[in-house]
Amino acid sequence: MTINTEKLFKIVYRAFYVFIIAIVCFLLIALFPIKGNYQIKIVKSGSMEPAIKTGSIVVIKPSANYTVGDVVTFGKDTKKDIPTTHRIVASRAVQGTLLFTTKGDANEDKDTQEIRQSDIHGKVLFDVPFFGYIIDFARKPIGFAILVVLPALIVIYDEGAKIFSEVKKMRLKKQQEIQNETIA
Repeated sequence: MTINTEKLFKIVYRAFYVFIIAIVCFLLIALFPIKGNYQIKIVKSGSMEPAIKTGSIVVIKPSANYTVGDVVTFGKDTKKDIPTTHRIVASRAVQGTLLFTTKGDANEDKDTQEIRQSDIHGKVLFDVPFFGYIIDFARKPIGFAILVVLPALIVIYDEGAKIFSEVKKMRLKKQQEIQNETIA
């Protein structure tokens, strides 16, 4: 059973579309997170390896309950401050406030500061290895141009070429009809 090159091209072309749409969706979700909803964060250190690799994206969702064993993302999230993703290894209540002790799986020691439930952005639902590198690159102007604008221009060019080809075929068909009417 052989696949002809046209079918292979269509498969690759459609996969390319899906890949670009996925990158744009992840980029938009990462750039415009909605508080209290799913968020995407990029893991920039190896403290959770091998469970979560450096450069992965983690999809998190806030929860009302966090327990020992949960992997959570917490801390400041600004242009200068990167939130941390670690596992909860202990919890305790102090005057009605829950405090959690966290630790990276690859770290030997627990984190030095306990965190409050209000410091937690959310529980990690799943991660996608190495996709964070692409999202991080796409956030930069050159990366955005290469990963979003350039593919969009290629798609626009391809669709324009198809339209031009169809218009040309229609004109030829119309000219042949006019010639056939003239002859008849």
